[in-house]
Amino acid sequence: MSEESANGAATTAEAAGPVFTVEKIYVKDVSFEVPGAPAVFNEQAQPQLQMNLQQAVQRLNDNAYEVILGINLTCAIGDKSVYVAEVKQAGVFGLSGFDAATLDGMLGVHCPTVLYPYARQLISDLIQAGGFPPFFLQPINFEALYAEGLRQRAAQQANDGASLAGAETAGNA
Repeated sequence: MSEESANGAATTAEAAGPVFTVEKIYVKDVSFEVPGAPAVFNEQAQPQLQMNLQQAVQRLNDNAYEVILGINLTCAIGDKSVYVAEVKQAGVFGLSGFDAATLDGMLGVHCPTVLYPYARQLISDLIQAGGFPPFFLQPINFEALYAEGLRQRAAQQANDGASLAGAETAGNA
């Protein structure tokens, strides 16, 4: 794909090395619910928060990927839901010139790291607009989450390989 000039030097972007660009950042989906309003505003007990993260990646073309960072935050007092905030913050990222492992890391670490501050601010704004005190999500170490995911995938593959090997041995016995 690279063209060479008269002196033999590559003249395309590939010669410059890997390229990462942020093409677009947008909110894909948002929901905020206060199912017990207005009675919930009189509750005096300490609320419990539960946060769930999800990530989805879709390849759009050779060098473009949509990454969606989903955050679900549930605030409850006992078994009563105080509020539920759900945000799917998305972005289109251009990535080219990366080997497969590095590309996977960029999509699993760098892209969510770019999206998180936008999702964090939106959740904070939703909670405050819902009549609750401001709430700021703490920073997230996406590199550590990615490393844990890799470890779990490797363990799963090792278990799958062991069970397949065991099944083959049992079948051949």
